[in-house]
Amino acid sequence: QVQLVESGGGLVQPGGSLRLSCVASGGSISSIVAQEWYRQAPGKQRELVASITSGGRTDYADFVKGRFTISRDNAKNTVYLQMNSLKPEDTAVYYCSQYRLYNFRAWGQGTQVTVSS
Repeated sequence: QVQLVESGGGLVQPGGSLRLSCVASGGSISSIVAQEWYRQAPGKQRELVASITSGGRTDYADFVKGRFTISRDNAKNTVYLQMNSLKPEDTAVYYCSQYRLYNFRAWGQGTQVTVSS
């Protein structure tokens, strides 16, 4: 019912920036509790990067505070992750997710971010 599609990943140099986008379709915005970005590096578990609640409160993992910003445009059904001052350790597949009513969670397919010289 809910479809999430990420885009904006790519190869960047350390210190560079990327803006990830997640476009949602097929679901009611009124059912969203929080919109989130996760990432998963090879051989590691998926970890929460940033979230924004239905009320607009944002939270960030300590390792991205001051560097990443989550935002949304409800008119475009899109959530963004602005990634600045990227580090090699930020290399991962980044996934957007919706946490919805009744403990329902939707996932996107992921977009690769590679930070390397």
